[in-house]
Amino acid sequence: MRHERGVRLVDPAAGDPALALPSGAQPQVEIWTDGACKGNPGPGGWGALLRAGVHEKELFGGEPDTTNNRMELTAVIEALASLRRRCRVTVHTDSQYVKLGVTEWLPMWIRRGWKTAGNKAVKNADLWRRLAQLAAGHDIEWRWVKGHAGVPGNERADALANKGAAAASGR
Repeated sequence: MRHERGVRLVDPAAGDPALALPSGAQPQVEIWTDGACKGNPGPGGWGALLRAGVHEKELFGGEPDTTNNRMELTAVIEALASLRRRCRVTVHTDSQYVKLGVTEWLPMWIRRGWKTAGNKAVKNADLWRRLAQLAAGHDIEWRWVKGHAGVPGNERADALANKGAAAASGR
């Protein structure tokens, strides 16, 4: 999986008063994520754009044999994993699977021992567990955005996901 790690977050000790945060304040990070799959299953990619003030970071990667849902989840996981400290985060996703999963289904799955309402094993439970662990370390607002609707952050995340998918398929 190819991607870059880390987002430079503004630190009051860094010395730039125009960018400094008040003492004890959490950085605000905007994240746009997307997943792509060429065939489902098939080669897939994920992408994330992170923005903290004037700083941006692009992350992407891919897998040769995966599903779109796994790539959508991986995009959010990798974005959150790249944060170096607790942040106030707004995650923008065009995936209802991610948005509804994290805001509605996840608490029920945990209560039911990772079983669905139909008593079946939760698909992608490994990724949902990791996402739950990472999300607990931040104050997150989850926002759904319509995909391919000209939202600049979403369009950039889509391009990154496709870049990851192309790399995973050897193109």
